[in-house]
Amino acid sequence: MSIATTPFGRTGLVVSRLALGTMTFGLQTEESASHRILDKAAEAGITFLDTADAYPLGGTVETTGRTEEIVGRWLQAQGPAGRRRFIVATKAVNKVGPNPWDQGASRKHLLDAIDASLARLQTDHVDLYQLHMDDRDTPLDESLEALDTIVRSGRARYVGVSNFMAWRIARALGRSEVLRLAKFVSVQPRYSLLFREIERELLPLAAEEGLAVIPYNPLAGGLLTGKYAPGSQPAEHARFTLGTAGAMYQERYWNDRAFSTVTALRKLAAEAGVPLATLAVAWVMANPVITSPLLGASRPEQLDATIAAAEYKLDPALKHRLDELTAEYRKGDAPR
Repeated sequence: MSIATTPFGRTGLVVSRLALGTMTFGLQTEESASHRILDKAAEAGITFLDTADAYPLGGTVETTGRTEEIVGRWLQAQGPAGRRRFIVATKAVNKVGPNPWDQGASRKHLLDAIDASLARLQTDHVDLYQLHMDDRDTPLDESLEALDTIVRSGRARYVGVSNFMAWRIARALGRSEVLRLAKFVSVQPRYSLLFREIERELLPLAAEEGLAVIPYNPLAGGLLTGKYAPGSQPAEHARFTLGTAGAMYQERYWNDRAFSTVTALRKLAAEAGVPLATLAVAWVMANPVITSPLLGASRPEQLDATIAAAEYKLDPALKHRLDELTAEYRKGDAPR
């Protein structure tokens, strides 16, 4: 199959309609299997790869950078023209070293971090450089000026953010305009049938400003594959038990409300004759504001159902039923 391409927000860049997330590489998934996952994604037409300097997910400061190294070795193995075939994105801000300045969005850290990422990825530039989260301890102008320096130096073509609140993105866009700095062109938020809060403010902002949206967790950490039974315990070495990240994923999704919703979603998928994972990703893609959902995998065969979403035609009536069934996840947590 050949996955379609789409404009990356209002930039002139064009990316594949699905992207591959790599955060499992190096801890949950060893290198040879990681390379097979990359091979399978590339064969299917996925040319948009996303990573981060803090990956692998669930690791410690001692394992940071391992995922970028795995991706870098794979890119090198593609031959002289291999790097040019892919859009490569990475991120910085999380702690990646023993020193107190080895984290955050300060000018020092971002300029150090981009050089370290490029060395691990074995390339002279990334196509998209993102702030992994909002560092409130660093003045926004300082971060924006550092990112502008990185873009002007050619080390990154575009800049974006992940895990930012809508109002902070809006403020950053305004400051970039006033200071005449490189502007954020993309957002990377969490989004799935079990987490729809970004529909309230972030997605309308993205539509208004022409930001590309590359959502992560479209399968809610694997819960939307339907493979977990209510009342069961998460398996060892799975997303819900993985190192330092397991507890976070259990807090996000491992609850009676989510399991009840997944049970209902499985029935809809069965009626439609399609795997729940395919249906879940197709639903994310059906939102016109979404650019490229990030697919994750710990084994190559896990990509079969999610890649199939690129060609699956989601019936409007079925989409409406999915919207209605998961409407409560637009509202967020109840007031405390």
